[in-house]
Amino acid sequence: MTTSHRGSARNAAPAVLVLEDGRTFRGRAYGAVGETFGEAVFSTGMTGYQETLTDPSYHRQVVVMTAPHVGNTGVNDEDPESGRIWVSGYVVRDPARIPSNWRARRSLDEELAAQGVVGISGIDTRALTRHLRERGAMRVGIFSGAALAEDAALLARVQAAPQMKGADLSGEVAAAEAYTVPAIGTKRFTVAAVDLGIKGMTPHRMAERGIEVRVLPASATIEDVYAVDPDGVFFSNGPGDPATADHAVAVMRAVLERKTPLFGICFGNQILGRALGLGTYKLKYGHRGINQPVQDRTTGKVEITAHNHGFAVDAPLDRAFDTPYGRAEVSHVCLNDDVVEGLRCLDVPAFSVQYHPEAAAGPHDAAYLFDRFVSLMEGQRA
Repeated sequence: MTTSHRGSARNAAPAVLVLEDGRTFRGRAYGAVGETFGEAVFSTGMTGYQETLTDPSYHRQVVVMTAPHVGNTGVNDEDPESGRIWVSGYVVRDPARIPSNWRARRSLDEELAAQGVVGISGIDTRALTRHLRERGAMRVGIFSGAALAEDAALLARVQAAPQMKGADLSGEVAAAEAYTVPAIGTKRFTVAAVDLGIKGMTPHRMAERGIEVRVLPASATIEDVYAVDPDGVFFSNGPGDPATADHAVAVMRAVLERKTPLFGICFGNQILGRALGLGTYKLKYGHRGINQPVQDRTTGKVEITAHNHGFAVDAPLDRAFDTPYGRAEVSHVCLNDDVVEGLRCLDVPAFSVQYHPEAAAGPHDAAYLFDRFVSLMEGQRA
């Protein structure tokens, strides 16, 4: 939903951000000049902006950075999590004028402009973040250059844009064709990974553990999954409303019936919730950033984790519960608001977490979850 032409914050073109409730912020163009629409969300990460921008889970979202200084390390060719920027728009307070890092190849401003990502800088992102915390995530538009018009006309365009609730987006970001990420070193297992918006570091983390990862499109059938003769099945992160993901839920239920070791993250956690018969709901403003505290209830350990989700699973926190596949329980919970951050099946080899344990960008507290997946496959093989 973006139209643009190449521009630069250095041109100091006026820009305006308009929320669907009429709140307006005026600043300067950052990246491309033009117009864009999406859901306004905020990210609390102070670093890792390149991984955030290229995370397919951010498709159709306008990301507000709460950290005031963004772009200090520029853009390199090693850190992207996919082949392009996926955010619909980008909002920063004080963009770096000159990037400084030995790996930098170009500035963030230049990269946004080259990929047609419309942004805005120089606004009070603290006020915008507080507004979103109080009112909730909502539709937004950023306008600059020829796209500028009277506020009432811009507001009408924002209010006509599609909402995130009810959006079916995985097919728009997933790979069109299957591909393989080979194991690093000796191959120990084969995993079929259903791509709902997978980040590049995720199959890499599995490859580091001797897993050959067969990445399959979101449209993959259960026959496609088992055609690779998998030792385990993985369901990735991704954008959109899990209530629309009926195909992925059906495939996961077939995996659960066969009792193949199963691991899901983020969107994959919500798919597991639905497959177990649980509901999902939209969070007021979601969890986004790389500093979210989560407790692993199986160990009592608290980990600092990377999040990007606007929906969550509705599950009982105080007890195990019955499902069509035996008993299950909430394995992880967010310490900020008690949101369900993980599920564990007790009678079939399946578990999931709502956050991003691949640690791109950081932290590394949750890397053990990939080892848990390996343990499940080892146990099944034994």
